[in-house]
Amino acid sequence: MELKEINSLVELFFKKFEQITSDNFENIKKTFLISLKEKNRGNKSFSYSWGETNTRIAILSNYLKNIISKGDRCILLSENRPEWLISDISIMNAGGVTVPLFTTYSKNDYKYIIEDCKPKICIVSNIEQFEKIKNYIKKETILISIDLINQNVVCYNKIFEKVFTDYTKEIDQMKNLYNKDIKRNDLACIIYTSGTTGNPKGVMLSHGGILSNCEGAREILDSLVKNEKPVFLTWLPLSHSYEHTVQYVQILLGAKVHYAESLEKLIPNMAVAQPTIMTAVPRFYQNLYSKIFLNFSKQKGLKKKLIESTILLGTKNLNKEKLNSKEKIINYLCEKLVRRKIKKQFGGKLQAFVSGGGALDQKIGEFLNSIGLPTLQGYGLTETSPVVSCNIPGQIKIETVGPPFKTNEVKIADDGEILVRGENVMLGYWNKKKETDDIIKDGWLHTGDIGEMTKDGNLKITDRKKEIIVSLGGDNISPSKIENLLCLNDKIKQSFVYGDKKTYLVALIISENEENKKEIETYLENLNKSLSIVEKVKKFKLIKDEFTIENGMLTPTLKLKRKKILEKYIKDLQKLY
Repeated sequence: MELKEINSLVELFFKKFEQITSDNFENIKKTFLISLKEKNRGNKSFSYSWGETNTRIAILSNYLKNIISKGDRCILLSENRPEWLISDISIMNAGGVTVPLFTTYSKNDYKYIIEDCKPKICIVSNIEQFEKIKNYIKKETILISIDLINQNVVCYNKIFEKVFTDYTKEIDQMKNLYNKDIKRNDLACIIYTSGTTGNPKGVMLSHGGILSNCEGAREILDSLVKNEKPVFLTWLPLSHSYEHTVQYVQILLGAKVHYAESLEKLIPNMAVAQPTIMTAVPRFYQNLYSKIFLNFSKQKGLKKKLIESTILLGTKNLNKEKLNSKEKIINYLCEKLVRRKIKKQFGGKLQAFVSGGGALDQKIGEFLNSIGLPTLQGYGLTETSPVVSCNIPGQIKIETVGPPFKTNEVKIADDGEILVRGENVMLGYWNKKKETDDIIKDGWLHTGDIGEMTKDGNLKITDRKKEIIVSLGGDNISPSKIENLLCLNDKIKQSFVYGDKKTYLVALIISENEENKKEIETYLENLNKSLSIVEKVKKFKLIKDEFTIENGMLTPTLKLKRKKILEKYIKDLQKLY
């Protein structure tokens, strides 16, 4: 399928469906979307075939066409599930614009976004999500619920009462039912950035922007799925631009998609789904590293030596260093006795983890790749639909975020800021012309990130403009770099580094047990030896309460909300000076 000739995300789905059924008509019954939560609850309708998905999109689209006009905003508030994708495509096919909302937003965020985008329709998954927004929606707004049965709400299943059951008779009617009036530069969705400060901003993404991102991703992923159709396990919220675009990559590849139950059940879900590709944010990989490393540290004797060899030789392979004859034999044993067992715990078919949504610590990336869990780090922003660059399988450079996608241009400004230009750049911020003009200048998006291009053409992120600590001596310091290093210790769950306009750095450290203080002090003392003078953390305070989405200290993609943390702990931090 030539993506440059596809005009919309809607057309992408219907054309793929037509291609799949043309190749082999029996593919119409092939499983496409699977909800592991519903499967484990014993719900018989936990999955949808390509035929069922196609039919439901056609029917829901026709229903929505009678309600909305072109450009009307439609809220979509739901956990990850098959109906999310069905609703998203149906809204766009009816001429609407999807506005996905995180299920973890605060009351103020829901109120602000609904007042800002003025939705014509709100699709919610259940009573829990309905309760979050019911006080902020106007009487004329039409409510549709996937699970909730209420006289004031349109029930999802009522719309599908006349759903086709004999696909063989209706297949010709179901082809080419996409909206042919949609153009590539038309607005597809408004994704509000979770942001670490202030109100969320509505990022307007076009159909062409997301399609160009899919085109860039296909170049990387095609090499991983040469022999069979890929299987994905989706965990990151579909309301996030990263996973939102990934679902269209899944369609493009004709993949089977499993929706995970929760973050806590992700690893057992992997054993069931047996994914070939999985996308997640750095926090997931950090937790994964901690669990595996803790298990490794408990091993003794021959097992311990084998694990040490696995990491050492795996890192050498990653860095393209030649192994001698003895090392090749040992590495073969490591592959059979260690890496294969690790892969089996994650389903046994994993070709790649893809990390995005933040910086992945280099040590964690090296470790995961060395033990047989290929991890590709990418880079992007909601404003770029979202991926700008990504490492390529077999050519991984851990210290970089890979080469830029061929579908966008990247250049480094005189002050080191990364600038991006291409179809993937957003149309602008909804209702915010000044903010749009401030970030897009002469067609170039100013990312706010600092970076450089390596000799082999890879992009390397070196800092974040907006999160730089400026010490009293005028030194620029990256807090996230030090926080990542602190969290490599298994006794440290989370950390927050502070020191703006101060003479030295201090930190909040989350640890389950006060008894760990001595061990943390020793770790910090050793860590400080590897840091520059201005990066050293001189004092810290142990706290027990974790930074979470629920308490407002983390964004939905698990980044620290620095302003919120400071508001709560500023007195504790100041006492350290």
